[in-house]
Amino acid sequence: MEATVKKQLKIKACKVRMGIINGVYNAKSGHPGGALSSADILTYLYFNKMNIDPKNPKWEDRDRFVLSKGHIAPGLYAVLALRGFFPVEDLVTLRKTDSYLQGHPCMKTTPGVDMSTGSLGQGISAAVGMALGGKISGKSFRVYTILGDGEIQEGQVWEAAMYASAKGLDNLVAVIDNNNLQIDGTVAEVNSPYPIVEKFRAFGWNVIEICAHSFDEIDAAFNAAEEFKGKPTAIIAKSTKGKGVSYMEDQVSWHGAAPNTEQYEQAMKELEEELANLENGN
Repeated sequence: MEATVKKQLKIKACKVRMGIINGVYNAKSGHPGGALSSADILTYLYFNKMNIDPKNPKWEDRDRFVLSKGHIAPGLYAVLALRGFFPVEDLVTLRKTDSYLQGHPCMKTTPGVDMSTGSLGQGISAAVGMALGGKISGKSFRVYTILGDGEIQEGQVWEAAMYASAKGLDNLVAVIDNNNLQIDGTVAEVNSPYPIVEKFRAFGWNVIEICAHSFDEIDAAFNAAEEFKGKPTAIIAKSTKGKGVSYMEDQVSWHGAAPNTEQYEQAMKELEEELANLENGN
C-alpha cells in the first residue's frame, strides 16, 4: 500500500475512534471495545475498498456491508458520518430516544445501513442472501460482513457458512474480529470457537489470517479475496479490544461500558495526540 494512502487511512481511523468515544460517552452507554478493535477494518472498507455513493445510499450496484456484530454500531456510525452519509455532529445523539442512531443499526432510519442487525449470528445469513442475490441477478457488487469471535459460537453462523460455500459465493467476504474477548470473559472461557481458521476451511471457505491493525495486511487480504474464485473468503483479523485507548485495550470490562467524564477526557486526549502525530508525519 502506498505510504500516502496508508497515512490517510490511519488519520481516518483515528477520527473514527474519536467518533466512537464521543458517541458512547454522550449516550452514557454502548459498546466501545469491539467498535475500537474493528475501526481499522471499517475505515479501510469505507474509504479504500467499497464501491459506494453517500449521495445515493440505495444505489442498486453498490457494494453491501452487513455489521453482523450489530452492537458495535458506534464504529459503523462513525465511519458512515466521516464518509458523508450524515453529519458527524449527529454522533453525539447515539441512543437518544429521538435519534436515528440507535444502539443497533436500522436500515429504515440510518443512511448507509444495508441491513438491520442486533441478534448475534443473523447478520451473516443476510450477507449470504445478498451475495446470492447478486449472483442470481448477474450483478458485480461484492458483500462484506464483520462478525465477532464470540458471535461465531452461534449455530446459525455455521449454517450460513455451509450454504455460502455450497453456492460458491466468491463475492462474499466475512471478517472475524478476533479480539478474544466477549461480554463474559475470553471466548475460550465462555465457549471456545477455536480453531477458527480450521473450522472455516472445513466449511469450504478460503481463509486469510491478518493483523487487524496493519493496513498493509488488511489491503493485501481484501485484494486477495477479490481475486479468489469459487469460494467465499473468511478474513480472521487478530485485533486488540479497545484499540487506541490505553486503559481500554484488552480489557473485557470495556465490552459494553461508557467512560465517565475523566475517562472520556483521557481517551480523547490520547486520540487527539495520535491524530496530531499522524497529521504531522510522526
